[in-house]
Amino acid sequence: MSWFFSTLGVFLALMTLLLALYLITARPYQSSNSVANSYDEWTEDGILEFYWGEHIHLGHYGSPPQRKNFLAAKSDFVHEMVRWGGLDKLPRGTTVLDVGCGIGGSSRILARDYGFAVTGITISPQQVQRAQQLTPEELDVRFLVDDAMALSFPDASFDVVWSIEAGPHMPDKAIFARELIRVLKPGGVMVLADWNQRDDRQKPLNFWEKRVMRQLLDQWSHPAFSSIEGFSELLAATGLVEGEVITTDWTEQTLPSWLDSIWQGVTRPEGLVRFGLSGFIKSLREVPTLLLMRLAFSAGLCRFGMFRAIRANSLQKSTKQYSLVSSS
Repeated sequence: MSWFFSTLGVFLALMTLLLALYLITARPYQSSNSVANSYDEWTEDGILEFYWGEHIHLGHYGSPPQRKNFLAAKSDFVHEMVRWGGLDKLPRGTTVLDVGCGIGGSSRILARDYGFAVTGITISPQQVQRAQQLTPEELDVRFLVDDAMALSFPDASFDVVWSIEAGPHMPDKAIFARELIRVLKPGGVMVLADWNQRDDRQKPLNFWEKRVMRQLLDQWSHPAFSSIEGFSELLAATGLVEGEVITTDWTEQTLPSWLDSIWQGVTRPEGLVRFGLSGFIKSLREVPTLLLMRLAFSAGLCRFGMFRAIRANSLQKSTKQYSLVSSS
């Protein structure tokens, strides 16, 4: 019996130490540089790409969800998003800005399978370099370092603005919304997918929900999650949107991604050989955050939001509307 309690004591001490290390080594948002540095590190060591592939976003498993290969589900997500946004009806040569392009997985599909002319932007120089390495020269794709909070492109530059899971890194969601719509041509379409928090104006977060959200923010350099309702309101408030902002919830379709991402480490043990002990430890420290994400999305604390908005046809009219909103 004493052996049991000694072993239990050692186990609890070890778990306490690991928890302390997990909390101490968090990567809270400090500035755009902290986001860039985090993605530079994840890109340089290659671990994230090895397990998550060329798409650093969740997969689409259908509704109801079906068993599916994790990496295939990610590619399927891009095609499902294209169809949901009505982009499959657009002609070849359509110009697309991929905001938060990562290492270019979505950009390559949009160019290769739909014939679009794609510009992918990310705040991480290492991601741009890796995206360029992975992209065949014959594809009409270019990658640039740029900040989604202050896009370097003139007004009305693109037919489509596309973004997957970049919003949580944006410190001011109103500015982010404004920039997304600003660079659209009149009549152009914005299609965005994002991690969202439950609208706490309708149901405030309780004690434990606040602490879970704090970890989801601090572990992966997120300043804040918006709600689906809140961000759609910010898009409309730009005064640049024609008609209604369309939203839907893809939590059910994407939920299996969280456990599948952990399962990758079990089914692909060659990663341990490739990245060694340090790589194993780096991968292992992300497991609690992945489990917290799974908990938050399954419990309704977080939701996976889809957004579609059309740029107003009249530049003069929409600019006037935005001035009125800004001054009110």
